[in-house]
Amino acid sequence: MSSAKAPEAGQGVAVPAAAPGPAGQRPAPKKVKPLSQRQRPLWMLIPGGLLMTLIIVIPFLIGVWISLTDLDQYTLRRWLSAPFVGLANYVESFSAGLPAAIWISISFALISTIVTVPIGVAAAIVTQNKYRGRALIRAIFLIPYVLPSFVVATVWRTMLQPDGIVNSLLNKVGIGDQLWLSGPTAYWTLILVEIWAAWPFIYLLALSGLQSVDGEVHEASALDGAPWWPKLRYIVLPYLKGPLALAFLLATLNHINNFTLPFVLFGAPAPESVNVMPMIVYATSFTSLRFGLSAAMAIVSLIIIAIPLFIYLRAVRLDVHEEGAK
Repeated sequence: MSSAKAPEAGQGVAVPAAAPGPAGQRPAPKKVKPLSQRQRPLWMLIPGGLLMTLIIVIPFLIGVWISLTDLDQYTLRRWLSAPFVGLANYVESFSAGLPAAIWISISFALISTIVTVPIGVAAAIVTQNKYRGRALIRAIFLIPYVLPSFVVATVWRTMLQPDGIVNSLLNKVGIGDQLWLSGPTAYWTLILVEIWAAWPFIYLLALSGLQSVDGEVHEASALDGAPWWPKLRYIVLPYLKGPLALAFLLATLNHINNFTLPFVLFGAPAPESVNVMPMIVYATSFTSLRFGLSAAMAIVSLIIIAIPLFIYLRAVRLDVHEEGAK
């Protein structure tokens, strides 16, 4: 029996050639899709999607249906068979005080935000650099933010009573008593309390934005002897453009949606000067028991709130596309 001979030195081992393809060419290598285009485990979104459907989508659809019916205390027991009125509730809402409530809410939100933004930015600049006692000052600045809105409104309501501590201090300096919680003064009282409670939110976002400022930029400006105002204008504020835009939007929407503060501070029914959108929806629903009308007011309020949010998201999306193109 013959055995296979081992290849001698200097001789190569023959390698079989790859079989040619149908057209005499080798098959093209299989393309590997990038990670962004591969199949994603979308099933992992099912729990969150179900939760959002139960908490947000279904109640919203029920609210839309209620806004199209004449649901009140007489038809509440059989709300599925309440009379269908179409858009009549939306038309009635604009003659039931909703336009005035919209104006009060928007003006209150804008004034509060415009005042809180510079306060928050100034506080962030003060506590940015290290110095003795900075941790204590940061903790003091966060006191209004960590307190619940119910506690803040209760404390201020007690202080602003006719015989409260605020009028007592004013009497000592020769200023007479003021009715802070009624009449036209109530509007400015609401703004004052909201500013006191809301500015730490701007402070936190501005402080987080200041952390992204390159330290070498500060050192270079200090070596060049740049004054504080050009340094603030050309170095600090450009870095805060994104965080402040987000802070302005979130703060404005939070002011518009704030129900706890005016409700606890003034009670229900509230003075007309502080009858913001959440308050008029509450009064229409639980005082007048016009649930269909209050649902229509709530839907209109939601649309008004969604407009600036949509504009912001659109601007962010366009900005991202421009940066990607560059």
